Amino acid sequence: MPYLIETFDKPHSAALRQAVRDKHLDFLEENKSLLLACGAKIEDDGTGGTGSVYIVDVETRAEAEDFVNRDPFAEAGLFERMTITRWRKAYLDGKCYL
Repeated sequence: MPYLIETFDKPHSAALRQAVRDKHLDFLEENKSLLLACGAKIEDDGTGGTGSVYIVDVETRAEAEDFVNRDPFAEAGLFERMTITRWRKAYLDGKCYL
């Protein structure tokens, strides 16, 4: 059962996000088999990341927690908080899974 992970960056952490970004992208590439979707949350004007959303295809909450805690963004202390929610895949890429 997939999990949706939403992270929220600490205030005034744009420099930290940018400094760790390449390691974060490498981590995502290494773990792409677990990713149904992911991406940064950005300001309405298209600038600055404010956090991230990941939908990971893992079996347990513990696996979802392990995934996000191994992310270099988490290891660097970028996140102020995060939520992990079990997710039911209903539609993905225009395909119904119900």
